[in-house]
Amino acid sequence: MSGSILYIHGFNSAPASKKATQLVDVMQRIGLVEHLRVPALHHHPRQAIAQLEAAIAELGTPLLVGSSLGGYYATHLAERHGLKAVLINPAVNPHQLFDGYLGTQENLYTGESWELTHDHVQALAELEVPAPTDPQRFQVWLQTGDETLDYRRAELFYRACALRIQAGGDHSYQGFAASLPALLSFAGIGSAQYQAIDFSLL
Repeated sequence: MSGSILYIHGFNSAPASKKATQLVDVMQRIGLVEHLRVPALHHHPRQAIAQLEAAIAELGTPLLVGSSLGGYYATHLAERHGLKAVLINPAVNPHQLFDGYLGTQENLYTGESWELTHDHVQALAELEVPAPTDPQRFQVWLQTGDETLDYRRAELFYRACALRIQAGGDHSYQGFAASLPALLSFAGIGSAQYQAIDFSLL
């Protein structure tokens, strides 16, 4: 489906996250919500990737929108399938960052408890791809105030892509709603469909 979007949430996040719900709201308003998928991802990378592959099969050639760990998943899938992606404060090589997080985790939205194991880390390592080099397919949105990930890692890794770096902000990406017109445009959705929406009110 042209104009379709697959939103990929981050580590211990869920479809109830603010960015996901803002995107759902806008897609409902413009009558394209059936072109959007926001799966509640399994905490294990192999199962999460299987869910995302199924969503891509449904949507055809969606724009991948990945936040944090979802940005890592989106990078892998975009390179595998030749898809476009918007990466929001993406995690770079997260398997290198997770050693200190092994053990019990809790999903911030669902309250689900689960165990982060070495198998999770190994599964993440298996998804690693070389740095993308196509600025036509990759937009990378970073905020320097990200308190969870050092934005400079992503700035370096994605340096050949289209980078948008904003001063300040945080890991959740402040002002996401105001950036939605650019995201919709990149997905191939014409501006006439959303020009009546006041994105500052989302």
